[in-house]
Amino acid sequence: MSEHHEGSGVGHVQSVKTLAIILVTLLGLTWLTYETGSANLQGWDLSVAMIIATIKASLVALFFMHLKYDRPLHGTVFMFAVIFVGMFLAYVVGDSHEYQHYFDEHIEDHRQ
Repeated sequence: MSEHHEGSGVGHVQSVKTLAIILVTLLGLTWLTYETGSANLQGWDLSVAMIIATIKASLVALFFMHLKYDRPLHGTVFMFAVIFVGMFLAYVVGDSHEYQHYFDEHIEDHRQ
């Protein structure tokens, strides 16, 4: 008697062209991360870095973890996780601006 196991076949195989495009895109975004790291973005440093990192993580998850070809539920869970992390970081950064002046005063007191 033969048994059928769902999901026990070969995974989705991607073309070399698709993988090359993703590689070039990831390398380009890595170069952009390096360039923006030394640029003066006038307080937008963290936001730009997080946007670039999110794009890179999404590409890796979609193509190398095969979320693009998987069940929609898995992609939805991934997107909710990304949104949750974004909201958490936005709260932390927003909250840190509320008491930044205390740190500035403390540093000025110790420089004297």
